[in-house]
This record gives sequence, C-alpha cells and structure tokens, in this order.
Amino acid sequence: MPFFVAVLLIDFPLNNLAALALFGAASITDLLDGKIARKQGLITDFGKFADPLADKILVISALLCFVQLGLCDCVAVIIVLFREFTVTSIRLIAASKGKVIAANIWGKVKTVTQMVAIICVLVMQIILDIGALGVALPCCLRCIFYWTGEGLIWVSTLFTVISGIIYVKQNKHFISEK
Repeated sequence: MPFFVAVLLIDFPLNNLAALALFGAASITDLLDGKIARKQGLITDFGKFADPLADKILVISALLCFVQLGLCDCVAVIIVLFREFTVTSIRLIAASKGKVIAANIWGKVKTVTQMVAIICVLVMQIILDIGALGVALPCCLRCIFYWTGEGLIWVSTLFTVISGIIYVKQNKHFISEK
C-alpha cells in the first residue's frame, strides 16, 4: 500500500500506469487469496476479519489520494469512511462477544464497484498522461474523464451505503445486546 500511494502521489512520467499495476496486483492477489482459502478449506477467523480490513485500507487509500489529486469529491470519501468505521465497529463488538462476522454478498459487491471505479479513474488518468506526452487528444477529454470518474465513484458510494445499511440491519443484535 505505501508503494501504491507513493507512486500515485509522486508526479513522474506514467506514474498512473505504475499505480494501476500496483493496485491491480493488490486487487488480484486479494481475489486469489480468498478463492484459495475457500478451495483449500483454509478459512480462519483472522482471515474473515483481516481480508475485509485490507480491502478497506486499499480502497480508502486510493480514494484519499484521488481527493489530494482533485479526482474525487471528499464527500464520497467521508461517506465511505463512515460506513467502514460503522461496519468495523460492529465487527469489533461481535468479536468481543466471541463472534466473527464474515463479509456478505453486498459487502463484496461494494468492494468490486469501488475497485472498478478506482481502476477506471486510473485508466482515464493514464490516457491523459499519454496525451501529455504529445499524442493528440480532444481538449474536452479531461472534463469528460473527471465527470465519468466522479459518476463511477458515486455509484460505488451508493453501493457502499446500501451494503452498510444491510450490514447494520443484519447485525443490529450485536449493537443492542446487553
């Protein structure tokens, strides 16, 4: 993660391509790790807790970098952070009671939409980087890419909210238990 953040924030030729490669590698290894664990029967309570936490760190790091770079609205990131703190808090309460809550399908959909949005924003930035190297691109492309990226991030934020509401409803007994 620190390498991804550094590569994304340090301006050098095709830094967005390097950032995409690192983000893609992290996303693919996360996907493979889960598949291998399920296939080999290596699912652990630690994995059920740590895997979603790693996803959150990856996504939030990218979104915070996007805010720094002017590629993303901070309100979307605040909403995502609120959801993630809420879900993690419920997980910690459950863990204190000896229960481990695995991610549900909505959490997985949320993560996939977030990762797709981040990858698309990075790909659009790579295209703009190539344009900066002298390739002729339409002048309105930067504006189109900005709003497309914003739209994708807001779609993923909508799934973030939906998954958070479902998560709270499914696990409200951990909050209300005495």
